[in-house]
Amino acid sequence: MEIRNLHQPFELDLMEIEDYEPFSHKNTFFEMVFVLEGKGMQIINEHQLPYTRDKLFLIFPQDTHTFEIKATSKFFFIRFNESYLKNQSREWIQKLEFIFHNHNHLPGCILKTVADKPLVRALIEALIRERTNQYPQQMEVIKQLINTIITIAARNIMLLPVITDQFNPSGTIPLLNYIHQNIYEPKLLRTEIIAKHFGIAPTYIGEYFKTHTGQGLQEYIMSYKIKLIETRLRFTDMQINEIVHELGFTDASHLNRLFKKYKNISPTAFKKSITL
Repeated sequence: MEIRNLHQPFELDLMEIEDYEPFSHKNTFFEMVFVLEGKGMQIINEHQLPYTRDKLFLIFPQDTHTFEIKATSKFFFIRFNESYLKNQSREWIQKLEFIFHNHNHLPGCILKTVADKPLVRALIEALIRERTNQYPQQMEVIKQLINTIITIAARNIMLLPVITDQFNPSGTIPLLNYIHQNIYEPKLLRTEIIAKHFGIAPTYIGEYFKTHTGQGLQEYIMSYKIKLIETRLRFTDMQINEIVHELGFTDASHLNRLFKKYKNISPTAFKKSITL
């Protein structure tokens, strides 16, 4: 299987394909694909769904991926790697982390809000024009457009149901979505606060959560935080003390102890292992 690399922080590519022999490949980088025209099948990790115009796909490193073209198709690719991520703001990285840990790595358009499809199309068309024209501050404009598209992707993934069962017939925010959206607000993740938010007894919410996830509520919250720490260590240059403050740990010793408990390695050793 072919493995593709990206040797620069980001890359934009406009491709029109009439005939394409499907073959699976993996990337060592992140890829967003917008369908400008055409139809066919998108295949990720051996799962497939049809595509048409105005679809936006996310492809993660190590996902196997290919297309089957059924009508001449025009794709716009946005590719970016770790060095691009490390230059972004903390708030932007939080949006990206939400995508990392909530996307299902299956084929299909992630734009669930109808109004966002023409918005993303307009942003893609602006990117196509911007990379052609040599105007002042071209790179800054391109990066802003890319980051806006990623923010819209995060918003749409946030709207996807994480679990189909919900706490009342009116359909409030699923519990897992609530945890993921409030992971940087420790006060909102206390059992009694979550129970109050969903209008049920604190004792029942713990039982309900464990029945549907196999984990205790606070155990799940901690394991999710460990995933976020991994993401920060892998894709940013943040210091341990910064992560401590952001995720609400008592101090660096507290974070180090819990990370080692879950991963059998210290954060420092983990960081060194991925830079070798």
